[in-house]
Amino acid sequence: MSAHIPINRHSETRSEPSLSAGQRRVPSAKRPSLSLRLAAGIVAALALLPLVYLIVRTVEIGPEIVGILARPRTVAVFFNSLGLTVAVTASSVLIGVLLAWLTARTDLPGRHFWSTVTCLPLVLPSYVGAFALIAALGPNGMLQRLLAPLGVEQLPSIYGFPGAWLALTLFTYPYVQLSVRAGLRGLDPSLEDAARSLGRTAPQVFREVILPHLRPAIAAGALLVALYTLSDFGAVSLLQFNAFTRAIYVQYTGALDRSAAAVLALLLVALTFLILLIEYRLRGRTRYYRSSAGALRHQRRAALGIWRYPAVALCAIISLLALGVPVLVTGYWLLQAGAADGQWLQSIDITLNSVTASGLASAACVLAALPIVIYAVRHPSHSSRLMERCAYIGHALPGIVVALALVFFGARYAPYFYQTLFMLVLAYIILFLPLAVGSLRASLLQISPRIEEAARTLGRTSKQTLTSVTLPLLRPGLFTGMALVFLTCMKELPATLILGPTGFHTLATRIWGATEEAFFARAAAPALILVLVSAISIWIILKHEEGDA
Repeated sequence: MSAHIPINRHSETRSEPSLSAGQRRVPSAKRPSLSLRLAAGIVAALALLPLVYLIVRTVEIGPEIVGILARPRTVAVFFNSLGLTVAVTASSVLIGVLLAWLTARTDLPGRHFWSTVTCLPLVLPSYVGAFALIAALGPNGMLQRLLAPLGVEQLPSIYGFPGAWLALTLFTYPYVQLSVRAGLRGLDPSLEDAARSLGRTAPQVFREVILPHLRPAIAAGALLVALYTLSDFGAVSLLQFNAFTRAIYVQYTGALDRSAAAVLALLLVALTFLILLIEYRLRGRTRYYRSSAGALRHQRRAALGIWRYPAVALCAIISLLALGVPVLVTGYWLLQAGAADGQWLQSIDITLNSVTASGLASAACVLAALPIVIYAVRHPSHSSRLMERCAYIGHALPGIVVALALVFFGARYAPYFYQTLFMLVLAYIILFLPLAVGSLRASLLQISPRIEEAARTLGRTSKQTLTSVTLPLLRPGLFTGMALVFLTCMKELPATLILGPTGFHTLATRIWGATEEAFFARAAAPALILVLVSAISIWIILKHEEGDA
């Protein structure tokens, strides 16, 4: 016989034994300290800095903003970005859903192998993939040289929309694939059995039952792809497609009047929030879970039959384009650069720069996330929830917008920090704070507050409880958050280009600078190192999760 246990509407879900008559209830936690609220408020204010910048710049521009918005170039950039985002999202959803279904719910030969290989393009930064596609498929590229003896003198241009669409699709579809795979694993197989019992064929079951129930997973993956496409700078710049991020960077670096850059940034932010609103509306409030717990049932795998080999060929072609071409091209140019003097020594120096900046940012992000998470989880209120939501705003903004905000702030109010490593790390914190907040929040929710309250009843102060009890128990979330932030900072390009100290080069900026000038051999070593560091970071995260499981 089950007992109904009332749960306070502000409390987090947890499973704890009820107190017996002879047990004394541990006193509840006291009100949040002033220092905790102050620290959380400072972090939330930093996260809001880019929005404040946009508002201030808009007020300063005044009526001229109408003229800038009405320029044909501004309108063209807007529709370029919108069209690219729609095209990349649609193609990524198509590829991601198909690969997720093949690798999770069919008898695809080598299913486990393809499950891993088709997801690996996620570790490749878009500008590394764009560099590889240009070197392989661009003018005088590797493919054209191979086809020259056959009389092929020129291949279709990869620059512009086609190249940007191809590059971003190949390196973003895993977002959809991973999300849909998770949705397929949680799908109730009885729904499919019921549809088959009513005479539905396999394609009808997929179209009428599986796809509608995967709508939240598809929407979540599509949202990530759309936001990534809007914020991407490296691929669209290298492939010479005039999207928002490229236009903003050109205005910032080449124009004396940066009002147009601010207006374009404001338009980009508005389009970003419009996409977030559309996703929220499309998500709806439909329930996708069962009313009763039911019994765990084995999910049936669809037999591909004669389609097995075309399915394998599809997985191989996508993997070759998204993973094989970048690896092969990078290896080829690395061999070409093998005799160049000083290439590896320079790669070591810029690797140390990347590791230093990313390491400082990962540690700072975790420290900044701690007061936000503790305040929101242990002291839930309207103000704590508001501060937590503010922490996520920076992650929804493109890196180039955050960089422009900090340039404005540094030049006017903090000239001593302008073009210093401190300003670059601050940009990383604003951009990637949610990665640390999410990891720490998940870990803190698994720690019973009774443990902390027990420590306080034994005479420990709040600070002693934090250092001796809470932080040791938060260690899994701390390491995961640091690894995620470190990985993302290593690949960040526009903020690093704009805010990096003079003469401070990283792997990302060296790759971008070399490929922009078509010096592919110079980009090979830093590109390979960046991919290896990214792969190692993901491996560490996965091993850490396996150890905690």
